[in-house]
Amino acid sequence: MIHGYRNIIRMRTIKSFILAMSLLVSLLFFGGAYLIVSSIFNQSVQQSALKDSDLLARSTFASMYQLMSTGWTREQLEQFVQANREALAGSGYELDIFRAPAVERQYGEIDQAPIDDTVAAVFDSGETREQVVSEHAIRYIFPLKAEEKCLSCHATAERGDVLGVIDVEQDFSGAVAEARENFFFWLILLAPLPVIGAGLITLLVNSRITRSVELLEENAEKVNRVADLRKLSLGDTDLGFDELNRVFRSFEELVGKFRSVAVDRDLLEFEIKLLEKFIITSEVVRDWHDYVCRLMTDINEVIDTYTLFSIFKVDDELFDLDVFWRSPPAQSSKELLEASVREHMSAHPSFGDSALVHINHHVANPDGPEIELDPEDVRVQVKSLLVDSPKIGGIVGIGVQAETVNDETRLLVIESVLSTLLNVVGSVKAIFKYTRDLEYYATRDPLTDLYNQRVFWELIGYEIDRAQRHDQRFALLLIDLDNFKLVNDGYGHAFGDSFLKAFASAIGKGLKRGDIFARYGGDEFVVVLPETDLEQACVVANRVLAETDRIALSAPDGEQVSASASIGVAVFPDHAVEPKDLFLFADNMMYKAKAEGKARVAVPSEEDVMDVFRSISEKGLTIQRAVEERRIVPYFQPILATADDRIEAVEVLSRIDLGDTVMGAGEFIEIAEKMGVIDRIDYIVIEKALAEIDRSGFDGMVFINLSPRALVLSEFLPTVRGIVERAGVAKERIVFELTERDTVKNIQLLEKFVQELRMEGFKFAVDDFGSGFSSFHYLKHFPIDFLKIEGDFILSLLDDPRDRAFVRLIAELARELSILTVAEFVESDEVLEQVHRLGIDYAQGFLIGRPDPSPMRYLVATVD
Repeated sequence: MIHGYRNIIRMRTIKSFILAMSLLVSLLFFGGAYLIVSSIFNQSVQQSALKDSDLLARSTFASMYQLMSTGWTREQLEQFVQANREALAGSGYELDIFRAPAVERQYGEIDQAPIDDTVAAVFDSGETREQVVSEHAIRYIFPLKAEEKCLSCHATAERGDVLGVIDVEQDFSGAVAEARENFFFWLILLAPLPVIGAGLITLLVNSRITRSVELLEENAEKVNRVADLRKLSLGDTDLGFDELNRVFRSFEELVGKFRSVAVDRDLLEFEIKLLEKFIITSEVVRDWHDYVCRLMTDINEVIDTYTLFSIFKVDDELFDLDVFWRSPPAQSSKELLEASVREHMSAHPSFGDSALVHINHHVANPDGPEIELDPEDVRVQVKSLLVDSPKIGGIVGIGVQAETVNDETRLLVIESVLSTLLNVVGSVKAIFKYTRDLEYYATRDPLTDLYNQRVFWELIGYEIDRAQRHDQRFALLLIDLDNFKLVNDGYGHAFGDSFLKAFASAIGKGLKRGDIFARYGGDEFVVVLPETDLEQACVVANRVLAETDRIALSAPDGEQVSASASIGVAVFPDHAVEPKDLFLFADNMMYKAKAEGKARVAVPSEEDVMDVFRSISEKGLTIQRAVEERRIVPYFQPILATADDRIEAVEVLSRIDLGDTVMGAGEFIEIAEKMGVIDRIDYIVIEKALAEIDRSGFDGMVFINLSPRALVLSEFLPTVRGIVERAGVAKERIVFELTERDTVKNIQLLEKFVQELRMEGFKFAVDDFGSGFSSFHYLKHFPIDFLKIEGDFILSLLDDPRDRAFVRLIAELARELSILTVAEFVESDEVLEQVHRLGIDYAQGFLIGRPDPSPMRYLVATVD
């Protein structure tokens, strides 16, 4: 039955379900009725049989008493009993009469059935006993008690004694069988009636339900897109049942809700495709205006959009408005949109009426039809999103002008797209700005906006190649500001920076268009004069000298401070054919000018050429002897952890011990590289530095500078591994660093080299980070542990907001990538405080400590 019920539940139509359920209910009803009626009938027949047995027993006793009162004989008694039996034969009744033992003693025994326990119990108790023999048979045992009138014949008995028992047993199975036959007859006769009734009801209900379903289907077939939901209406149709009417009214309410929230498939696909395009790549950053124009084209595939505009906050009262048009707009359309955007801005509390707006127009499809906008359409159909404070990249608003106002779902999509675009366009603009700044500062000196040292070396290399191809000369001027240390120390760094800017400006006035002008570092400037011989170079140098002589700035105390310069001249190929040799020659000439009294131009003679190269040769011999005699010594400059103001690392610097003096790395590194002994110097310094670290007990990190040659020497890592193992210093404490300028030239070798370093267990740092073009490339591809920020940026932290922004950007980016940062050239408490504020991890510079032969000197001082 359970299995059948489950099959019924699986019925697919209401009609079959009603019929099946009607049949099931009929079966359950008739089956239950049969069981209940049968039970009641059995009980009724049984009770009736008991009453009939009681009546038979009493009537038998009455008949017996009548006979006994006439003084019946034994033969009469036996005849009476036999007559009763014959009379009851075939009626279902059996009757037995039992004489009590006392009566037998008085009158003798009669022919009677054996007395069983039940009859004996009635003799003993004197109580009537009813017994169910079987489902359709009962037994009724009636005691014959002595009454007052019986005592005359039964002298030995007392009132209430049981003188006999009448045992009546009745079998009523025949009556029950006959009743059941009649019941089944009528049951079979009536059984079809519920099924017929259920069928009629099913037809009625099914017709009304079918009508309702067909009405729903007709309306559903009309819906092919979200806009068709507006056409869907069931009206006031009466479906015949209140329940169906309520279902249809609820369905209409549901359709109404769908109208307000549903989105067309093409809109969803549009959103998905648009989101896929929200990936910021280097191409997007470089050409972000073109990127937004392409987005305009994509948006118009789904939503008819004339313009997209973005608003950026440049200054407190200055904003940039970039308007992107689908196709070229008419002048009147431009003016209408500009007026509408200004209206939106003026109505927003974050924008004032006095705000200045710089407007830029961009066109996605220049060949498209001209856009003519109606004033009313522009007023109503411009949808904008303005924010209270600038978001990423300074963006404060974004909006569109599109035909969307009559469609709530499309308005929702537009608002969603605008919210996303607000962040995406802002991010693109921010990265564009930061990337542009990075590229600019990678090539420019942040103080003077001149080319920096790195670009100078590249440009002089290009100029040498060009001059060789065309068999031409060019000149190099090395210009040094005289007595600048006195100006810096006397009036402060801020005034010193202003003085350097004025000095650079004066030099620029003495040059012509096409000359290459760069700040080499500190108060040194270099100028490359293309297609210039010695005589022409001297003319330019004297003109520059005259311009610098005119400098007169008012110091903070009101005193007029003037400037003078010493200029060294070198000519390619007369004085050298290699970039570094040409620079060294000009550098020697500049020092000759200073030695002769400053404020002059040193024009090289033939003797100067001999002296300079003799000096270079002598330095080469000195370096060669120092390497052979292992007089290369390490100096240690402390590095401070800004979090707890403790010395946690030292940088190893190379020096040559000349006995009475020490030669700094700046004097011999370039010559050593040209001589090919720089790798031997590296090995000596590493070995001696680690030995001193082990001897002194210094337990911090050790930063070791490497030359670019280390990248190409296959034996470098095995040699260094052996040195470190012999020194007993843990590899994870050693940080090898290369300058960003050097890594640019060896980018592929660098990747392999860094991976091998990390596999050995060493750490890696990029020095002078921010000075090159490929900063982000290193961060993305190489496992870098430390970034040592370009010192020029740190020096100008207090005075140049651009440098502060740039350093902050590097620090934040490094934190995101779990890279530690080191600020170099920290030379004042104010700069150290700013380094703390920017979240830089380590600080290094003369304020922290100057290079010293002992790594423990500043550590001990800190502990003390």
